[in-house]
Amino acid sequence: MSRVVVTGLGVVSPYGVGVQKFWEGLAAGECAIRPITLFETDGFRSRIAGEVPRDAVARLPASQRRSRADRFALAAAREAFADSGIHSERAEAGVIVGAVGGGMLEVEEWYWERARAKEDPRKRSRLRSVLPYSHAEVLAHQLRLGGPKETVVMACSSGAASLALAADLIVGGVTPLMLAGGVDSLTRICFMGFNALRLLDAEPCRPFDRDRRGMSLGEGAAFVVLEDMRHARARGARVYAEFCSSGMSADAFHVTAPQPTAEGATRAMIEALARAGIEASRIGYVNAHGTGTPQNDATESLALTKVFGSNGLLVSSNKSLIGHTMAAAGALEAVATALTLAHGLVPPTAHLDHPDPEIPFDCVPRAARSASPTFAMSNSFGFGGQNVSLIFKRW
Repeated sequence: MSRVVVTGLGVVSPYGVGVQKFWEGLAAGECAIRPITLFETDGFRSRIAGEVPRDAVARLPASQRRSRADRFALAAAREAFADSGIHSERAEAGVIVGAVGGGMLEVEEWYWERARAKEDPRKRSRLRSVLPYSHAEVLAHQLRLGGPKETVVMACSSGAASLALAADLIVGGVTPLMLAGGVDSLTRICFMGFNALRLLDAEPCRPFDRDRRGMSLGEGAAFVVLEDMRHARARGARVYAEFCSSGMSADAFHVTAPQPTAEGATRAMIEALARAGIEASRIGYVNAHGTGTPQNDATESLALTKVFGSNGLLVSSNKSLIGHTMAAAGALEAVATALTLAHGLVPPTAHLDHPDPEIPFDCVPRAARSASPTFAMSNSFGFGGQNVSLIFKRW
């Protein structure tokens, strides 16, 4: 059976453009959750998010035909390929993109221009496409990718699921090379929806804290180049980590609430362990879904306890630093997990001033921790009970 390795990384995050800025921000425990400037937030319970800085967006290739999210995706994907050293072989590479919002931000702007009579209603939208699949179309066309092309829409698990499906295509012998990741942009409708659900904290989120009150939204993109290990070795590629396995489940308990018994999340982790052929005790670190809502953190902790027991497992949440980047979250956190293994450093959980006594794990509060786990897991649990667990191995 083929083994799959990670040979390229690309990121656009609330820290800016590039993997280096992303890792430096995480390692330093720098919180990038700030007041939103992208649209008006007057009257909302929360007015903050992990927004990609304006100066970073200004440096991205401009195009009236492409959405903010398309531009994020293209910048991250180009960096991933450049990082991997792949050029002429792109024709055999496929792409899978986890996406939800698509070009909704631009749709909102177009709508308001029409509603306020600032634009002729007979004019067509400036965008070629606004649906989530546009990202895969843009990437395949711009990067000249000739392999499989797919879009995954699995709410907050979309980015993680894209990596899982891409790895399966490599293991199945469909192609030796895949680009996989996730992308999402902040939008008014999404921000309004989470506020209406009362799921957002007015202050930066505090996962696993006793006083946690909700999540913080974010935006960005992350892509990885996955390769058959023999293919990577033949071209002398630098490897960040081995992609060992994935596990998926769907519990369909509720549209937004997690299943109280955590059965779906537990199944996803157990499946990932079984496919990797390792015992739970081999996992030294879990990059948690960790949204900071009272229900999610309690349920995820229950699932982790069922799988790993209460053994001092290292657990942390990137969302405390960059917010919940929705469809991009699983991909950004997969990149963070690979970098954790490569650098031997676990990014902290920010704002964890009062650890919840009901969560029996070392959640790495406030400052990064040196550690050298052989195996690490990254969890993504989306709305509707869509659960994905990924396992990586230190190279």
